Amino acid sequence: QVQLVESGGGLVQPGGSLRLSCGTSGIIFSYYSMGWYRQTPGKERELVALITSNGGINYADSVKGRFTISRDNSKNMLYLQMNSLKPEDTAVYYCKARGSIIPFYEYWGQGTQVTVSS
Repeated sequence: QVQLVESGGGLVQPGGSLRLSCGTSGIIFSYYSMGWYRQTPGKERELVALITSNGGINYADSVKGRFTISRDNSKNMLYLQMNSLKPEDTAVYYCKARGSIIPFYEYWGQGTQVTVSS
């Protein structure tokens, strides 16, 4: 059974930092591209950051220079360091695993709420 479990969300003031974690089980973690996505009510889920199985990284323009995605294949963990947080970063953050070979299975976590407010 595949499980992705996010943690580390919460309430933070503008300019503050949070570190999200995503623990995985049931997959060969190193074979999967991993991503962080976020969603606010009434909007589509959007990509925040992606790290491929071989370490390639992409960020949404809105978070470049503020967020850092990383992975620890030895611990089957995905991380998102979020600095200089803004109110517009408020959302539910999800991690996603996508297989790097056909049929490219995808798995999602349940999400963790991040609220940036004074």
